[in-house]
Amino acid sequence: MKKKSLSALFFLISFISIAQNQFEWKQESKNGYTYKYVTNDPVKARFYTLKNGLTVILSPTKKDPRIQAYVAIKAGSKTDPATNTGLAHYLEHMLFKGTDKYGSLDWEKEKIELEKIDALYEQYNKSKDDTVRKEIYKKIDSISGVASKYAIANEYDKMMSAMGAQGTNAFTSFEQTVYTDDVPSSAIDKYLAVQAERFRNPVFRIFHTELEAVYEEKNRSLDSDSEKVFDELFSNLFKKHNYGLQTTIGTIEHLKNPSLIEIRKYFNKYYVPNNMGIIISGDFNPDELIVKIDKAFSYMQPKAFEKYTFQQEEPLTHPIIKEVVGPDAESVTIGFRLPGNKDKDVLLADLVGKILTNGKTGLLDLNLVKKQRLLRASAFTYTLIDHGILYFYAAPTEGQSLDEVKKLVLNEIENLKNGKFDDNLITAIINNIKKEKIYESEKYSNRASVLMDAFTSELDWKNQVAYINNLSTIKKEDIVNFANKYLKDNYVAILKKKGESQLTEKIEKPQITPVETNADKQSEFVKSIDNIASNNSKPVFLDFNKDIQKSKIGAAELLTVQNKDNQIFRLRYRYKIGTLNDLKLALASQYIQFLGTNTMSSEEIAKAFYNIACNFYVRTGEEYTTVYIEGLQENFEKAVKLYEETIANLQADEEALKGLIARNLKARNDSKSNKRSILQGLTSYAMYGPENKFNYNLSNEELTQITSKELIERIKKINNYEQTIIYYGPIEINTIASQLKKLHKVPTQFSTPNPKKEFVQIQQNKNQVLFTNYDMVQSETRWIRNTEKYNLNKEALVNVFNNYFGGGMGSLVFQTIRESKALAYSTYGYYVTPQKSNEDYYYIGYVGSQVDKFKEATSSMNELLNNTPQISGNLELAKNQVRKDIETQRITQDDIIFTYLNAKDLGVDKDIRKDIYQTVTKINMDDLVTFEKNLLANKPYTYAIVASEKNISMEEMNKLGEVKILTLNEIFGF
Repeated sequence: MKKKSLSALFFLISFISIAQNQFEWKQESKNGYTYKYVTNDPVKARFYTLKNGLTVILSPTKKDPRIQAYVAIKAGSKTDPATNTGLAHYLEHMLFKGTDKYGSLDWEKEKIELEKIDALYEQYNKSKDDTVRKEIYKKIDSISGVASKYAIANEYDKMMSAMGAQGTNAFTSFEQTVYTDDVPSSAIDKYLAVQAERFRNPVFRIFHTELEAVYEEKNRSLDSDSEKVFDELFSNLFKKHNYGLQTTIGTIEHLKNPSLIEIRKYFNKYYVPNNMGIIISGDFNPDELIVKIDKAFSYMQPKAFEKYTFQQEEPLTHPIIKEVVGPDAESVTIGFRLPGNKDKDVLLADLVGKILTNGKTGLLDLNLVKKQRLLRASAFTYTLIDHGILYFYAAPTEGQSLDEVKKLVLNEIENLKNGKFDDNLITAIINNIKKEKIYESEKYSNRASVLMDAFTSELDWKNQVAYINNLSTIKKEDIVNFANKYLKDNYVAILKKKGESQLTEKIEKPQITPVETNADKQSEFVKSIDNIASNNSKPVFLDFNKDIQKSKIGAAELLTVQNKDNQIFRLRYRYKIGTLNDLKLALASQYIQFLGTNTMSSEEIAKAFYNIACNFYVRTGEEYTTVYIEGLQENFEKAVKLYEETIANLQADEEALKGLIARNLKARNDSKSNKRSILQGLTSYAMYGPENKFNYNLSNEELTQITSKELIERIKKINNYEQTIIYYGPIEINTIASQLKKLHKVPTQFSTPNPKKEFVQIQQNKNQVLFTNYDMVQSETRWIRNTEKYNLNKEALVNVFNNYFGGGMGSLVFQTIRESKALAYSTYGYYVTPQKSNEDYYYIGYVGSQVDKFKEATSSMNELLNNTPQISGNLELAKNQVRKDIETQRITQDDIIFTYLNAKDLGVDKDIRKDIYQTVTKINMDDLVTFEKNLLANKPYTYAIVASEKNISMEEMNKLGEVKILTLNEIFGF
């Protein structure tokens, strides 16, 4: 059986070959350019090195008329100067501000003011006198106001939006700074022109407000217990390396004292072609594209620079135990130091991580989570260029001490060191990784991401292509030897305890005068980009009658879409019964994973699925309970049969139920310690009132009284209810229907579930504040307002409004609250389409800001809602973005089926995008003004606010509306 399964996998994944020499670097020349490639590479990546040293990596695929593009620099916080930590991250923000050609109305005049600001910041940084510093900052603020009159904020984002870009962003980590855009393939010439200009001569304009955004990002990290744990772990593992000596976002002291001169030095040192890569995957001709890239970036000149060097760390000879205290739930994090990513043992480290936890049959999975000895546990390798970490995370069950958690994890490490794991586990892991590689190569965005990471991590792509073959050479004794070599009493453990944070650091709010954004202006460069010709893609709309094959299995409808790309299948049984019918059903769904049958234990069931590279799980939502079965088509019948036999023969396990109830009680307590969960609960309260979807739960007492019998009954009866069977896979519908009729018995008539609990959105008739106290630095505020029932005819206007008002970096909300006023790092405002035809649209806005900016932040959002600025150019951009998104969106695979089901829920029998596309060009400013006036302007809102009662002003909250302080029990219902 094992040989048959493995041979099938090798057959299905044709690019995998047993012979290592099938993966070799080759060289070829076309169109005057030489490139390298790796034989049998599934993503067919080409690696070019241009004359100036710029690396270009191209991976063509024609599935979608789009490209994912990265401009990656092999520099990050590791190479920050010790005197200016956070600098690489600062610089990433400033690369969105434009150059001397765009982002400016009058560069010559703006330049004079910016040079004054540069000099003032140098004075500011050298001064230690608070009074002098405040006076200097007043000058910075004043001159920034003058400079901003010549600046145009967010021209980069507007250019990208105009060409139909999605996901425009950037990120910085230890060893990489990466700029990312997903654009229509027809806009490639525009994209290259913008990127080439972007890196030519960046201008660090509108700096002090962007600096405030970085301050806000720092404050968010101060509110994150997980980030504090991460930083504490790294600082104790790496005493001589910048992985541990400094963080990516930098220290408060350095953030308070930025140097534009040092930022420019960093740019000139590392942003050179011999340290940069352009990575693109998607719909293009690589022979043509390389010519365009070369032409666009040939102006760049290479420059030698010293690479980061470091001293070797002293060996850890004993455990280092540290504590982090904060409001979030308790946990234990353990790290073992490993070699850098080019060491021969890294491949073993990857496999060790999977042996410890793979979600199904790892040592932590089977021995700790499945046996409910821990609430959660995981392990993975975190590999960087110079060092790596084997990273463990574990959360306690009810009543467990953190020392007990640590001992349980360490015990599994001992089992690993002693070889106490299934001999077949390595083979099963490799089989499942092969399946993951299929998924990895399917989407152009995934291809580009993997190639980009390999580039910035300085990995040999040949080894990445040969990864599975290399794993296949590893034996159990190699794993045991690795574990005994690296996993001794040489770890750092961080005990995350629950309590009031002792953190006293906080970046105080400076006095900032809002700067001009000149949102209605446009530079000549932007106009030139608009004039570059592009052949727009034609939209492809779904025809539900043609794109979905339909059949019947008993009384159930079968919906299928054929997978013509590979041998992956995904099968779902979607039962029309959920928690709104039966609150106990969700617990029954969870119970399944801990149960065995009359012939197999739950551990054996998990291994059986994992060994055939398949998976199953059951999830219960509000209205549906869904069974997911996925894997390789070769093993379709085995997987479905194994699932059906498991469900039919489940045996009650009282110890498992006791553990399940305990873990649910613990998870409930943990959720009350999570500010995101609290804000989600407040939002539901605002939408539905005191009894709402979020707090519709079993009480703790009801939970503890549940019996195995009633849960097993629910599991056994689930197949009696109305169901839709959804299949995406390589087999055509008649064959799959025939197979399923034998494997899955559907009743001729469905049972009727309990009546569904109905929740009706409330109409806000007065301003109200729902407040909950939480130990945090920032304040988080949401605006909620229910409006009117779903209307297909309004969908085009809704999409345009969201793009125009608050849906991206070029929107009014972002430009005003973050760019102009520097009041928040994260802010947005959306008009949300309901999921059902009988539900209401609702508005949800958000600002996360320092508490001392709360008044200004809420006032600014309200001003935008009540008096939305009318900028015709932005409206055209918003309309264009909607059209471009639809033109280049290709709904494929099982997404076709879910698009159909979602449309049915809205009472629509067609692809909604077609109506939107046909009407969006007709929308004018009057339509937008009327929409905003009738539904949002000067209307009552419910404000959901999470903040520290010690820091936030109750007086200011009262000005917003009547304040209702909610307890956690009121929010959560338990």
